[in-house]
Amino acid sequence: MAGERDGERRLEDLARLRRVRDRIDREYAGPLDVEELARGACMSSGHLTREFGLAYGESPYSYLMTRRVERAMALLRRGDLGVTEVCFAVGCASLGTFSTRFSELVGMPPSEYRRREARATEGMPSCVAKQVTRPVRRRAVRNREERAVARS
Repeated sequence: MAGERDGERRLEDLARLRRVRDRIDREYAGPLDVEELARGACMSSGHLTREFGLAYGESPYSYLMTRRVERAMALLRRGDLGVTEVCFAVGCASLGTFSTRFSELVGMPPSEYRRREARATEGMPSCVAKQVTRPVRRRAVRNREERAVARS
């Protein structure tokens, strides 16, 4: 009986987490914070952060910043907007924070990315360019490489 209730509660939490993730995907450019996301999911911010991390491997804030950086990458590839314009277009309020997060995820500052990638994806369909240039957390890459070395 108690196991059944725990299972039901876990499914309810997963459904709430999926709604939070979907909301981040839809509203990434708006002013979102963990407190507001937690209120919308009827959870405490601590519980949301813990459960989101278990379900998706990163915190809600990291997931939000990854979505913002992905969108920023697409805008920067177009080449018609400056870094500051892109920063505000994707919902970041601080150019410094945006540049830091962008550099962490992509491995280069947004201005350098704009110079390089505007030419590199020229003529490529946007759906292909998005897949090829998708940011990968540097820590995740390092962990995969370490596991591969350990197996060999």
